[in-house]
Amino acid sequence: MKTRKKRIKMIKRIKRTYNYLKKSNFVLKNKILRILSWLLPGLVIKRWMITSAIGFITSLFGLAIWTNLRPLYWLIDVFFWLMTSLTSILPVSILGPLIFFIGLSLIGVGQNRSINSIQKALVPEKSTFLVDALRVKSKLNRGPNIVAIGGGTGLSTLLKGLKNYSSNITAIVTVSDDGGSSGILRRQLGVQPPGDIRNCLAALSNEEPILTRLFQYRFSGGSGLEGHSFGNLFLSALTTITGSLEKAVQAASKVLAVQGQVVPATNIDVILWAELEDGEKIYGESNISKSKKLISRIGYLPENPSALPSAIESIKEADLIVLGPGSLYTSLLPNLLVPELVEVLMNSNAPKVYISNLMTQPGETDGLDVYQHIKSIEKQLSNLGVNNRIFNAILSQKEFDDSPVIDYYRSRGAEPVQCNKEELLSEGYYVLQAPLYAKRITPTLRHDPHRLARAVIFIYRKLQKLN
Repeated sequence: MKTRKKRIKMIKRIKRTYNYLKKSNFVLKNKILRILSWLLPGLVIKRWMITSAIGFITSLFGLAIWTNLRPLYWLIDVFFWLMTSLTSILPVSILGPLIFFIGLSLIGVGQNRSINSIQKALVPEKSTFLVDALRVKSKLNRGPNIVAIGGGTGLSTLLKGLKNYSSNITAIVTVSDDGGSSGILRRQLGVQPPGDIRNCLAALSNEEPILTRLFQYRFSGGSGLEGHSFGNLFLSALTTITGSLEKAVQAASKVLAVQGQVVPATNIDVILWAELEDGEKIYGESNISKSKKLISRIGYLPENPSALPSAIESIKEADLIVLGPGSLYTSLLPNLLVPELVEVLMNSNAPKVYISNLMTQPGETDGLDVYQHIKSIEKQLSNLGVNNRIFNAILSQKEFDDSPVIDYYRSRGAEPVQCNKEELLSEGYYVLQAPLYAKRITPTLRHDPHRLARAVIFIYRKLQKLN
């Protein structure tokens, strides 16, 4: 019995020892791989280390010439004296490898300590290694120049996903909002509405999460503060200080460490109007979204507002241009009421992708499928004298499965936006249908940022190959 217990204890001890060695071996392997990962291409580290080494040797060479090689002779004499002394204590076969590994160890310790010091300053999160952060940054810097056009929650959702693929992102945001906090600040302070821009800045922010949450914080009480978000107040104050929303956005981008740039569609204070099918005109974005009648066309007061030079330049340099998702008449089409933006979009050879909404919007897009959404955009452009289409690719949600959420939307007058793929293909569009909505069960249907961005990048790479 005692022998059996001893055997069990021995087996357990052997297992613990094996697991410890296995874990130690894994940690050692991991450390070696992490050290070797500094040699991977794209980090822009090796070239500067080699440059530094060459510079050090060159400086020593210059110093030797400057002093007629005298210090060099002294160093050689000291070197041979030291070698003679050490080899008299230990044989060469032992001393050589010993000193070699001591030197390697000192290099390793020195580099490790230096990197840890830099990491504490640049990457405070303990779970993130500096080499990984540099690799991600290098990959993002090599990403395509993406211009995302839109407004509302749809654009900010897209940006959250796209920032995992590129640092070269420009969000061109509509500035016609006149409801909620943005509308109140617009009327009382005479500033352009900051709401949609605030959401885009928060989506592209790489700053501490607490700072982003502060920017999005909405006051639930307080005389005059209730309903306002901190970010809206912050941007409105910056607009007053700097003199324009564009400069305010640039200043806020530095505070939030924004990955890319956010640009208003125009720097003119514009009012959106809509003409309904029965000829009635409605003024103000919030009133248009409440209308229950079909919309014929929309426009701005004043007409033909100017675009910002940074927006025009971004579209000219774009590798990929995306419109949507978002409300057709109040978030997407208002950007196409800026003639300079439309002109530069038409002249761009970059792939242009239209992202369809998940559901129709009562009062705006009742009964419209993806094809009719596209035709509505073309109709609006024809009102501006543009007869060519802008987009060459369509991204849409594939068929929904029945669910309580879909039933809830149907009870409110909304339907899934149908994609008649064959009709779109027959007109020369590239069409991709994919699962784009969030997997998590929520009261509202929303695009999933990662699914959406992955599908957009897939289209971009596919169109690159086709071209």
